[in-house]
Amino acid sequence: MATRADSLTLEVVELIGTVVARYYEEYDEAAGKHQLTGAQARVLGLLSIEPLPMRRIAQKLKCEPSNVTGIIDRLEARGLVERRPDPADRRVKLAAPTAEGRQTAARLRDSLDFAREPLAGLSVDERTVLRDLLKRMLG
Repeated sequence: MATRADSLTLEVVELIGTVVARYYEEYDEAAGKHQLTGAQARVLGLLSIEPLPMRRIAQKLKCEPSNVTGIIDRLEARGLVERRPDPADRRVKLAAPTAEGRQTAARLRDSLDFAREPLAGLSVDERTVLRDLLKRMLG
């Protein structure tokens, strides 16, 4: 059984930290090419999957809802996001990408090579094992 301080565990933690840092660095660089902050790009990416209420965006990004409101305001001013009533509960507002927002999110995704290129070098079986281990780590 691994302890929290054994050298292998520490090396894995360090490698995970390096992967995360490189991912965010590339994400911020790609976002800048679209005149977006990294946070704006991440919100746009989330919304391109499905429209979400602000509180759910805040939960996913692990930040305060007031921060999300400011990000949505700026994306809305650029015509990339719109607020609309939730069909399931009209008291709730959903943030949803506009057509231009979806196109921008797709261009952003296409420009992110860091995660895609090294993963492409792994076999399907290796990627499956990696995915399963990450899921297991996250519970």
